[in-house]
Formats: sequence, structure tokens, C-alpha cells
Amino acid sequence: MGPAEVEALFTRSDGAYLFARWGRPIVPVVFGAADESLPVIKGAFEAVVALAGHRMAETDPELGANLMVFFVRDWAELLAVPDLDRLVPELAGLVARLEGAGANQYRIFRFEASGAIKACFVFLRMDAALAEMEAETLALAQAVQTIVLWSDRAFDGASPLVRVGERVMLRPEIGGVIRAGYDPVLPVMARDPAHALRLVARVRLG
Repeated sequence: MGPAEVEALFTRSDGAYLFARWGRPIVPVVFGAADESLPVIKGAFEAVVALAGHRMAETDPELGANLMVFFVRDWAELLAVPDLDRLVPELAGLVARLEGAGANQYRIFRFEASGAIKACFVFLRMDAALAEMEAETLALAQAVQTIVLWSDRAFDGASPLVRVGERVMLRPEIGGVIRAGYDPVLPVMARDPAHALRLVARVRLG
């Protein structure tokens, strides 16, 4: 990928460049998924975290879990989740917007004072489109989209995944950008588009 392509991955629809990665170890927890799917989901997150060279943990000392994934059949189910409105104060308004838009997924990030990702909430409404996806594919897609803060339009029309034979895997160029983003020499958060040039240099070195 060239500098312009990498820059586009982190340039938001308002024209601002914004990159962020996790600073603390990731502690995922999943709600609403079938028990047999849990190892598959956990495995997908473990694989992407390992690719990034980052860490997972059993618990977050401040939050308990810092990456929460909610599977629901209807957005209104979120309103009944105990204490979720404390974690997501704008929950009622968010549910109304998601219902109005007919959305099937949404992610909310929280950030440290440094700008690093502190927590992420993933909401998935299992409509026909998501229900048709294999659990491994759906989990891998969510792991990729939560490992760094991508642009809100980064994957419009182009999935970060690719099918190779019977397997679905991460596109190598996207994997390269993720690894580069976690290079300890680079900042945990960046707003300068020149950061994309540093990512490209590390992808090519890798």
C-alpha cells in the first residue's frame, strides 16, 4: 500500500487524520453469543492481538473487561442490559439512531489521556446478513476493526478480509499496517497525516 492508501485508512469523513492503538492489555468479554461460538470469537481476537505484537490479559485492574462485544437480535435489547447505560451514557439516543439507520453493527471507543484506546464497545444486531456469516469470519472482522482506530469509512466497499480457498483471512496489506501501527517507536495516537508515511516505511521494512 502506498502513502495515500494508508493515509485514507485513518482519514475520517470530516477530513481529519486520526490514528490510535491500545495502550493497555486487551480484556475481551462477549455477551449474547452461543457457548460454542465463544472459543472461536476469543481465538480471533487472540490472533489479531498476536499479529499486532500487543497483549491480552485476564482482567483490567480499572475496568474488569475493556472490550465488550454484544450480540443482539434487536437494538432495543441493549436498553435492558444492566448498567450498560452507565458505560454508554448516550445509550437510548444511540439505540434510536441505530434503529432509524437500519444498522447491524456499531463500535464505540473510549480513550486514555494519552489518546491511546482505553476501551471499546462492539454492538452487533444479528440480521440476515450477519447471521449468514461464519462465526470465525464475523469475529475476525470485529477483531480487526477494534485493534486500532480506523477511519469511519476505511473499509467502505472493501473488506479487510479475503477468502483464500475455503479459508477467510486478513488481507496481508492490512495486517502489515496493524503490525506497523504497534511499532513501539510510533506514538499511541497521531493526528498528523505524516504518521501514514512512518507506517508505510515500517510496512516495507517488515
